[in-house]
Amino acid sequence: MRGQRGYTLIEVVVAFGLLALALTLLLGTLTNSTRQVRWSADAGRAALLSQSVLDRVENEGPLREGDRDGQLEDGRYHWQLQVRRFEAAAGRPVDPNAPVLLALDLTMRWGDGGAAETYSLHSLRLVPPNAGSARP
Repeated sequence: MRGQRGYTLIEVVVAFGLLALALTLLLGTLTNSTRQVRWSADAGRAALLSQSVLDRVENEGPLREGDRDGQLEDGRYHWQLQVRRFEAAAGRPVDPNAPVLLALDLTMRWGDGGAAETYSLHSLRLVPPNAGSARP
């Protein structure tokens, strides 16, 4: 029996410990990758929905200064739009018949258990004179 050689109990326990550690690290990496892929998909969806909100607001009628908000996809995405007059240079004379430049700031929020993630979209729109004013 002296010619037979095998593994001791300590060697088997150490081997299982190393295998468990390697599997834990591998599964942790896969879980993190899955989380990143989901975040990327949600951010891409938020970008598409943001553009859709801007298109819908413009198609509802002339853009006017003010704040708007709403929800999309059963409340998963929350958006807030601020429309303000864009002021390029103070103190310069303004032609009352010139088109007005409006700044649109759209913020889209989403996330599990509340709005944890944010996507912001900033744009400028040129509107006919007196169309961008909140006053009738």
